[in-house]
Amino acid sequence: MKISLNNDTGEIRGAAERIDAYCASHGVPADVAYAINLAVDELLTNTIDYGYDDDGAHGLEIVLRMDGSVVVVEVADDARPFDSSRTTAPDTAAGLEERSIGGLGLFLVHELMDEVGYRRDGGRNIVTLRKRAVAAGGRRVSDSR
Repeated sequence: MKISLNNDTGEIRGAAERIDAYCASHGVPADVAYAINLAVDELLTNTIDYGYDDDGAHGLEIVLRMDGSVVVVEVADDARPFDSSRTTAPDTAAGLEERSIGGLGLFLVHELMDEVGYRRDGGRNIVTLRKRAVAAGGRRVSDSR
C-alpha cells in the first residue's frame, strides 16, 4: 500500500488510519500496528517540523508491504539529508533537568522497531522500518489465518 501526503502534520492522522486498516487486513496484531504507527508518526512529525529549509509544499510517501510475517514500511521525503541512526542516544538515566532537549522520539523509533535502515536516493531520505508481526502473547500473523 502506498500513502502520499503533504508536509502538513494535520495529514498524519489520516495516514495512521490507513496504516491501521492495512495492518488489520493483513492480520497484524493491534500492538504491532500501534508500534508501527507511533514510529511513523515520529518520523513524519520530525521531518515536517525540522526537515525543510523553506515553507513550500513538499510530498512525503509511506509504502507498506508484508515480507512473510514482517511488516516493512518505507517513509520517503525530499527534506535535508538526515540519518537518524547517526544521532546519539539520549541519556535516559539522567534526570529530566540534566537531559538535553530532543532525540527521545528517534530513540523510541529504534526501540519499537526490529530494524531501522536509512539511505539517500535521488535527493530523498528513505527510512525503512521492519517489525515482526507477532502479538504480545507470541502469536504470529500467519497463525491468525
